[in-house]
Amino acid sequence: MSRAELKLDLSRVVFIGRTFDEYMQMFNLSQEELRGRKILDCPAGACSFTSIANKIGADATATDIAYYHPCEQLVRKGIDDIEHVMINLENAQSNYLWDYFKSAEGLKQQRIQALNNCSNDMREFPHRYVPAVLPVLPFKDNEFELTLSAHFLFMYSDRLDYDFHVQSLQELLRVTRDEVRIFPLTDLSCNKYEHLDKLVDFIQSQGCITEEIKVPYEFQKGANSMLVIKKA
Repeated sequence: MSRAELKLDLSRVVFIGRTFDEYMQMFNLSQEELRGRKILDCPAGACSFTSIANKIGADATATDIAYYHPCEQLVRKGIDDIEHVMINLENAQSNYLWDYFKSAEGLKQQRIQALNNCSNDMREFPHRYVPAVLPVLPFKDNEFELTLSAHFLFMYSDRLDYDFHVQSLQELLRVTRDEVRIFPLTDLSCNKYEHLDKLVDFIQSQGCITEEIKVPYEFQKGANSMLVIKKA
């Protein structure tokens, strides 16, 4: 399937998002670190980070393949995807820790909250939601001070190969002036990404400084660390 066809095939897009509070814990951030900074969320999906971050003084932009589609279509897709995830979750609850969400119903409500915050912001500020398909982004070099990338890279290592990860990370670093943070470092089977050490060696060879940091968030078992990449 070509990139053009992929953009149009909504059935291949999962439109689910995390809340702003989840982002703060996943990426070990404080509100003070966000204010006044130009931040990219990539890929953002239905996450509410961009909506809330802009309200507290950040200059946040979201980008995702999903944004090639109209907002109302994405809302319907998001509701369907949440229901689908909840059905599948019943057979895999042992893969998750329930300290943060407490229950499956609590998880569902958080996902709906994220979808509502994202879609409302998208209607009011559509320029914040930029369609794109990694590993190519429509932004200038060093356009953002901080880039956050959640639940995409590494997670889908069964269908995204090592070269894709290298190309995507190079692109994230191209559009970022200071720092890229990636969460989690595991795949969908709760195993650490098998090529992480190789990838880190490559990133360091490009002159970047890397650090693996444990964060105060763990829902999927073992997914409690982020990779911080700082440009020298």
